[in-house]
Amino acid sequence: MRREWILAIDQGTTNTKAVLVDASGGIVARASRPLSVTYPRPAWVEQDPLELWRSVEEAVEECLGVAGGGKLEAVAVSNQRESIILWERATGRPAGPCVVWQCRRTTPFCTQLRERGLEPMLRERTGLTIDPLFSAAKARWLLDQAVDGRHRARDGGLCLGTVDSWVLWNLTGGAVHACDMTNASRTQLFNINRLEWDEELLDLFQVPAAALPKVMASSAIYGETVPNGRLPGGVPIAGMIGDSHGALFGHAAFQPGTVKATYGTGSSLMTPTAKRVYSGRGLSATIAWAADAAVYALEGNIAVTGAAVEWLGRLLGLAKPVEGIAELATGTADSGGVYLVPAFVGLGAPHWRESARGLISGLTQGATASHLARAAIESIAYQVRDVFDVMEAEAGARLQALLADGGASRNDSLMQFQADIIGRPVLRSGSAEVSALGAACLAGLATGFWPGREEIERLPRPRDRFEPRMAPGKRDELWAGWQRAVTRAMETASRS
Repeated sequence: MRREWILAIDQGTTNTKAVLVDASGGIVARASRPLSVTYPRPAWVEQDPLELWRSVEEAVEECLGVAGGGKLEAVAVSNQRESIILWERATGRPAGPCVVWQCRRTTPFCTQLRERGLEPMLRERTGLTIDPLFSAAKARWLLDQAVDGRHRARDGGLCLGTVDSWVLWNLTGGAVHACDMTNASRTQLFNINRLEWDEELLDLFQVPAAALPKVMASSAIYGETVPNGRLPGGVPIAGMIGDSHGALFGHAAFQPGTVKATYGTGSSLMTPTAKRVYSGRGLSATIAWAADAAVYALEGNIAVTGAAVEWLGRLLGLAKPVEGIAELATGTADSGGVYLVPAFVGLGAPHWRESARGLISGLTQGATASHLARAAIESIAYQVRDVFDVMEAEAGARLQALLADGGASRNDSLMQFQADIIGRPVLRSGSAEVSALGAACLAGLATGFWPGREEIERLPRPRDRFEPRMAPGKRDELWAGWQRAVTRAMETASRS
């Protein structure tokens, strides 16, 4: 038996995973470490970059210990996107917090950009709307708050990068400052037409080019590891990709017309396109992955999905918030007309209404905690349909099914309701590590672990299938109720 593996690190918002992938695409060993998130002010979201790196070290150490020996052919990284870190080049010490993708501290600056009429230009160059989600305004904030930050960055004394670049920097002992093209495409500093940092955008956001990482393909040799516990030195780091993009590749969703949804703290729908599509209805154009060439995709980002379930569980005082809400939801066949719109940080795609705020509607004296629990879970599926419908229209082709992955996709009731509300089959991955698998596949292509994409496509991918069972009339009734609730969430914000 071959004992040759790829180590894939999946650095997420709430935990870091490390898995070993063998030549059959199977998971040989896995480990994970939780990661804390802090909220220093309302709508501000931060993490400690040093804690983030420690979680990587600890997950890798445990994973390699579980495996008990074998040859590492490569290391791969998938990561939370849009979060950004500033650190000192000479010491590797952070010069500020990791400003997390959910953070809204840059809302005033984003509003200024919009009022200056810059959104069409930004969308044309980057594929992205103006929103605090994306990294550029966060980078500007980090440089503003660092002592002499912009001058030090201009002189090469500071490094600025997305989470993949921070992990890479530490894996290589500070030898390599680079990021992959998918992560760069989510910063709003990267021109996705020319595939390079855009000088005019760097000036707009006041981000010195000298601080930014080199942009490379997702499948490429970035550098080599330095020894760190059980992780040996000299292992090529050969694949890096944003987590949502990694999931698309892990599903082998290589052809236009395929679409996946990753269900996490927030959610992302993505479908590859034959060429860049200029969305006029709230979706982002992005780089799906880059191997021999860059592949484009359409994406819809939903800020709060799984996080809404955890929030409600905490609100109700449940010892295990997520598991408790899932259990409560089994106590009723439907939500009893209750809708929860989790616009805790505004609404993302396809609405992009940052001023919207969450609401619960349809309450009666007969409403119970079970109805609220079911409404929270169903809010995930409704938001996914919001994006799914627009994505189908923009892609210009019927989307036959929805590929599903991520933590919340383990909930059978959610997957069945998702199939019912979109009226299409949902194919749930049998693996909980699809993003990591996608990164591993890219690293395997770069190192010859797998000879070509055909071998990647032939890897076994067990899936659970959920067929729609809901009558069309009932689907239309529920969907109309959701749309009314979303409209109220947006109208309430406009009156405040």
